[in-house]
Amino acid sequence: MDDDRERFTALYDAYRMRVWAYAASRVGGQAADEVVSETFMVAWRRFGEMPSASLPWLLGVARNVIRDSVRAQTRRDSLAAELRRWTTEAQSDVADGVVDRIAMLRALAALSDGDRELLTLVAWQGLSSREAARVLGCSVASLRVRLHRARRRLTAAMSRQAQEASQHRTAIEVEFS
Repeated sequence: MDDDRERFTALYDAYRMRVWAYAASRVGGQAADEVVSETFMVAWRRFGEMPSASLPWLLGVARNVIRDSVRAQTRRDSLAAELRRWTTEAQSDVADGVVDRIAMLRALAALSDGDRELLTLVAWQGLSSREAARVLGCSVASLRVRLHRARRRLTAAMSRQAQEASQHRTAIEVEFS
């Protein structure tokens, strides 16, 4: 085990800056640090499988990390844009009394990706706890705890949205009085 650590440390020292330079050329310096960390984490986990030509393998791993990161960011941006679009549409639909809907969508948009995914799986997709747990790769008990916490955070976010809406209505009433 100590021999593996020494070999890995030597590998890290030899190639860290080259992997960083590759990543920086693709995603910029700040994100390159994270790519290097994830790349060498994969390298450590798969150290026994690593070919003798380590640099090309490491750069391939870095490329995959970057690709996965870009995909994840694209999904997050797309979801955030969709939620903003729904909020904008809801704002223009005053006749249907969508104040609560706007508050809900804004509160949902303010939650973390994990909370939003969990709540939408259960509430919008109609999955049972067992089905949602399977999707998320966790136990049913863990899912129920996470769902309880996500619902509490959503309730708190909705309260904040309601308070902001009330303050906004008060400001408008004062302005037009």
